Amino acid sequence: MDAREVTHLPGRRHTRGWVFGSMLASALISLTASLVLSIDAVVLAANPEADLSCNLNAVLSCADVALSWQAQVLGFPNAFLGLIAEPVVITIAVASLGGVRFPRWFMAAAQGVYTIGLLFAYWLFVQSYFVIHALCPWCLLVTVSTTVVFMTLLHWNVMEDNLYLPRRVQRWAVSMVRIDADVYLTITWIVLLAAAIVWRYGYVLIG
Repeated sequence: MDAREVTHLPGRRHTRGWVFGSMLASALISLTASLVLSIDAVVLAANPEADLSCNLNAVLSCADVALSWQAQVLGFPNAFLGLIAEPVVITIAVASLGGVRFPRWFMAAAQGVYTIGLLFAYWLFVQSYFVIHALCPWCLLVTVSTTVVFMTLLHWNVMEDNLYLPRRVQRWAVSMVRIDADVYLTITWIVLLAAAIVWRYGYVLIG
């Protein structure tokens, strides 16, 4: 028997249309970026000296990132993972917009898998930021859109009680969603991400 205790919160932001519409838009952006990165990876495989359109300066350089070992951790371009994962997210979002209610275990698993994806995205950002010393604009777009997808999925799973959390933790999570703490956290995180880039590489980006 499904032991979920679904929470219905007032306001448009908590509606199925808003949550999964935001998820769909973010996943489509991430899929587009992954497609561009995949094409660039094929171009660089044929010609490592190719001048990509996103090679803007010494810091914003897709080629420098794509030619690093970190860009092919599993033996193939990381962007291919986006081509696999994002269609799944898009399918979940579209189906949910159509009224489908997935099993609790499925949504909990989706959250877990996407958490791994989020950690991987930020590991790649840290590698670019501290080790490679170059940032890929399309990769940054994937990082931001992955963050938004993760938070929208978490938003819904908290309201639907899909995460098998202890009752005390679940009530606390719902209270955070009720006061829009997840929104403020997402905005703050993205602003801090941008600030970190400007702080370290602003001198190149500006002039």
